Formats: sequence, structure tokens, C-alpha cells
Amino acid sequence: MKDFLQELFRISIYKRTQGRIIRQVTFAGLALAVALGCWRLNQTLGINTTTAYLVPGLLAVAGFWIAYRIVNLPRFADFLIAVEAEMNKVSWPTRTELIRSSIVVLITMFVLAGVLLVFDAFWTWMFQTLKVL
Repeated sequence: MKDFLQELFRISIYKRTQGRIIRQVTFAGLALAVALGCWRLNQTLGINTTTAYLVPGLLAVAGFWIAYRIVNLPRFADFLIAVEAEMNKVSWPTRTELIRSSIVVLITMFVLAGVLLVFDAFWTWMFQTLKVL
């Protein structure tokens, strides 16, 4: 816990040049979650009070700072750097492969939905027939 608190108040960036994109995206996601939470808190507290702006504003500033520091914690930053390195190794499909695969998935889903519709209709008919008897 002591190390976490020390890292929280440090200004330096851990391994500045490595994993920049994934860290920026992770920070943006955390910052968005903080911003939405503070906006919702503002809506809950009311619009006309000073508290409705002061408390969410202070929490937003603190949340943004914590999100910034979290993506620069050595263990978490090393994890994000490793994730970005692995993502660079992925062979992404071409546009035509992606479209072809998407069509196969959609057709399969519609066929399975049709099969389930037939099963459902059969069992509905079967139970209604048994109920009459």
C-alpha cells in the first residue's frame, strides 16, 4: 500500500516511449468512467447548489489524476506494454476475409434461430395437444 501511495504522487512517466497507444486508450477509458460517474453525481445532487458542482468537480480532478497514475504504475504499465507488443504480433484479417467471415457468422446465427423457432413451435404444439387431452 505504501508503494502505491508513493507512486500515486510521483509525476514521472514509467517507460515513457513504450506502450504509449495502449496506455492512452486505457487512460481514456478510465477517464470516461470517472467523467460519467461525476456527471451522474452532479445529476443526483441537484443543479442549483454549489455542492452539485464542487464535489463532482473535485472528484473528477482526483479521478483523472488517479487514472493517469494507474496507467504509469510499473506493474500495470509493464502489463500494458506486453499487451501492445502482443497486439502487434496479431495477423489481422483483410477486409474481404472480414466480410466473408461476418457473412458466415450471420447466416449461421439465422439458421440456428430458425432451428430454435421450429423446436419451440413443435414443443408448444406438443404441450398444447397434451393439455387438451
